[in-house]
Amino acid sequence: MYFLGITWNPNDTLFKIGFIQIKYYNLLWIAAFALGWYLMKKIFLKEKKTVEQLDSLFIYTVLATMLGARLGHVFFYDWPYYKNNLLEILLPIKANPNEAILGFIKGYEFTGFTGLASHGAAIGIIIAMYLYVRKHPGFKVIWILDRIVIPVAIGAFFVRLGNFFNSEIVGKTVEKSLVFATKFVRNSDDLPAYKAMQLTNAKTPSVAYSLIENNPKFAAILEAIPYRHPAQLYEGVCYIFVFIILYYFYWKTDKKDKPGFLFGTFLVLLWSIRFFVEFVKERQNSLDESMELLSIGQWLSIPFVLIGLYFMFRPTKS
Repeated sequence: MYFLGITWNPNDTLFKIGFIQIKYYNLLWIAAFALGWYLMKKIFLKEKKTVEQLDSLFIYTVLATMLGARLGHVFFYDWPYYKNNLLEILLPIKANPNEAILGFIKGYEFTGFTGLASHGAAIGIIIAMYLYVRKHPGFKVIWILDRIVIPVAIGAFFVRLGNFFNSEIVGKTVEKSLVFATKFVRNSDDLPAYKAMQLTNAKTPSVAYSLIENNPKFAAILEAIPYRHPAQLYEGVCYIFVFIILYYFYWKTDKKDKPGFLFGTFLVLLWSIRFFVEFVKERQNSLDESMELLSIGQWLSIPFVLIGLYFMFRPTKS
């Protein structure tokens, strides 16, 4: 790996247990939730809430995040595909006539959930907080949102780091001379796994990609893969600063006493970052490419920013 012209080719799977694959992406999601629980525990104890209340909130948040992110991807980005493959919406499988799950469920392969949308996760969390408050009358929705955005902000960094390990949501092509130019060897748009296996006669994608990177015989294939913006890292690093700002506002100022301010600040900062990073991202599919002025991600981000501005600057009583 070099500072100028990085070749990025990690195996995204840490290990396998039968047909189940444990990926870095999965572990980073787990790390995000674990750190989020720890941060919220500090907040709950400070505000004289119980750990039992937090545990219930944690369950709501996890389910809402995963379900919202999944449905967001399905309906915002790829409904033309999923309307004909309904089974794949909530199951971590994909149709493949040459595979069989557990050796007898033919026509499908286990893939894990490969499509998650952050806009859907945001909507899911907001709905879940409303449902949580209905079961726990001692809370207010805006009180929870003002606090839960702190761990969500750092969790967003872990998710984008997972995207980087997966070589997905990559940026547009750039010259090698760009300081952060990255060659994503395993990017499915530049070199799909099946094609890498065909070109190298390897039996697995991991072996194929390793040969392409390290065997001089396949140097021409490696050379043909373009350098791209590591858009995932641009976005993820910016989210760290969003977390720092929110953390500072909560612990060092009285901003938390203005209902909605931290929530609004989160919406404005995070979705503004998403809006601008989209300019250096590749479009995600044909539907996204059909958008001429802005991408789907940018159109979806604008309402969140406007809502955030409202919560930041609306007149409220402390």
